[in-house]
Amino acid sequence: MPELVDEPVIACTLTGADFSDRVASIADLNRRALTASGRDDLRLHLEYARDARSQVLAMVRGEEECCAFLKFAVTETANVVRVVIEAPEAAREFADAVFAPFVPSAAVSNACACTGAARA
Repeated sequence: MPELVDEPVIACTLTGADFSDRVASIADLNRRALTASGRDDLRLHLEYARDARSQVLAMVRGEEECCAFLKFAVTETANVVRVVIEAPEAAREFADAVFAPFVPSAAVSNACACTGAARA
């Protein structure tokens, strides 16, 4: 008999002002420290200046809490902090909305990062 695996719900647990604050915080971090980004299907690759390490790690911790369905991998070199965010196959139709807050100059003012659902 196949083993049942509990998949995390594809939803953001942030609401209202918390969501808006998070999106603004990510946008600020990107303006200050994002040096490169790219997407490979369901993976988003981000590269930040090394001096933003603590802010990058704080962002990843926060996102792991509110969007548990995403997988985050962080690697560091002497010059950069790389983050890979991977969305599950079940989130494919929402992948653009999921990644939007992390993409430089993306318009995400009223979109939920995890579901693409409009926010009030």
